[in-house]
Amino acid sequence: MKKEAEPPLPSRNLPSFTSFRDIRQLLQEKAISCQDVVQYYLANIREKQQLGAFLEVYEAEALAQAAEIDRKLALGTAGRLAGMVIGLKDVLCHQNHSLQGGSQILDSFKSQFTATAVQRLLGEDVIIIGRQNCDEFAMGSSTENSSFFTTRNAANPEHVPGGSSGGSAVAVQAHMCTASLGSDTGGSIRQPAAFCGLVGMKPTYSRISRYGLIAYASSFDVIGTLTHTVEDAALLTEIMAGPDEYDSTASQQPVPAYSTLLSAQSEPRKIAYLQNTLDHQGIHPDIKEKTEQALEQLRQQGHAVSPIDFPLLEYVLPTYYILTMAEASSNLSRFDGVRYGHRSAEGNTMEAMYKKTRTEAFGEEVQRRIMLGTFVLSASYYDAYYTKAQKVRRLLQNATCNLLEEYDFIVLPTTPTPAFKLGDKATPIEMYLADLFTVQASIAGVTAISVPVGDSYEGLPIGLQIIGGAFKESDLFNFAEHFLNRQATNQPK
Repeated sequence: MKKEAEPPLPSRNLPSFTSFRDIRQLLQEKAISCQDVVQYYLANIREKQQLGAFLEVYEAEALAQAAEIDRKLALGTAGRLAGMVIGLKDVLCHQNHSLQGGSQILDSFKSQFTATAVQRLLGEDVIIIGRQNCDEFAMGSSTENSSFFTTRNAANPEHVPGGSSGGSAVAVQAHMCTASLGSDTGGSIRQPAAFCGLVGMKPTYSRISRYGLIAYASSFDVIGTLTHTVEDAALLTEIMAGPDEYDSTASQQPVPAYSTLLSAQSEPRKIAYLQNTLDHQGIHPDIKEKTEQALEQLRQQGHAVSPIDFPLLEYVLPTYYILTMAEASSNLSRFDGVRYGHRSAEGNTMEAMYKKTRTEAFGEEVQRRIMLGTFVLSASYYDAYYTKAQKVRRLLQNATCNLLEEYDFIVLPTTPTPAFKLGDKATPIEMYLADLFTVQASIAGVTAISVPVGDSYEGLPIGLQIIGGAFKESDLFNFAEHFLNRQATNQPK
């Protein structure tokens, strides 16, 4: 982990911050300063460095930011996020800071600009403490595909944290920052959130500008949050969302004040759960048990909970991987060693340099997806694979959206299993199956959130996924907040 010169450790013990509300309250009482908050997180980062959450820590810079925000607080001019400390997944641009996408092919590259989502948070005085480890170019479900090192789950370091936003999840899980920004293409926020006991939010596609996000699959990629609370996710999403002149795909729809509209109360809702996810042969018994308990809790709260069958479930993974690999093949062609990043010293011709650069610097999984994506886009197989997958995507999208017209939410497990052990998934197919329950929302482009629902018998966190309609983040936040509050109330004393 790259870092600047270490500042001194905090001179006094501070409480464990589990939400921005905690920090804001203590700042208002003048019990702590922003510099104290940053020192607290820096101390945790040093203490838990073996988890491999951060690629680079901006120690001196974060402390300087904190000092400036303390000055603003004293003057009464600080932004809404004054005192919040976040980390950035290594796929988000931050001007004049290194950006590698977890890959060697962007060695020594520094961002020339800041992503719109990040800039909007900085405009509200958020403090960025560092960039976080991830699967190379966000391609993976365990953060074992990073070209730097493996990230470990703080609940059990012998287990994975999920991926591709594994470093971002562990940083929040282990109290190294208040929240993290990640990217979600097919579950890369929700799956690690489930594995690490966090709230993982995937907004509707186009709700948040993708300007400044390294592209994996452009028609799927979204920027989202990993937090301890729904309230923090709502506040961050509210600030990041909205139109952007730099991203023509960003939605023009107005952004509700998610955080101020948040309520722990909820009127009775119509909820569908996918029975075939609970009957799936790959589901772990602990996941099934916790999901069924959550469904029963929802019934007891007065919601109408109905089982439905989703016969297209078997098509979601192949459709997702065909389309995302095709888009990755196109998007990653820009990394060629000519303009920036790693360049092979062995190529004697332009073609040889190009081939050797990509062979040397791309990892095995990235190479696999580029090759498969190029295959399905080739003239001989384009109609057989890519065109057919696009048609199936439309069927899946229509089926999901039709369900969300009849029901307020769709509920299903976030993952088929709790966090698996490092090295357990021996083949790519086994790893891809970890995304089985998250890709449906990504294919449909709708919003989804993963919330914690307890632990497995081995003490590993389990998540419940709630899918809402397009641009219905406010409803989803309110329902998730209601569910978690009632869950906390019903916990045994």
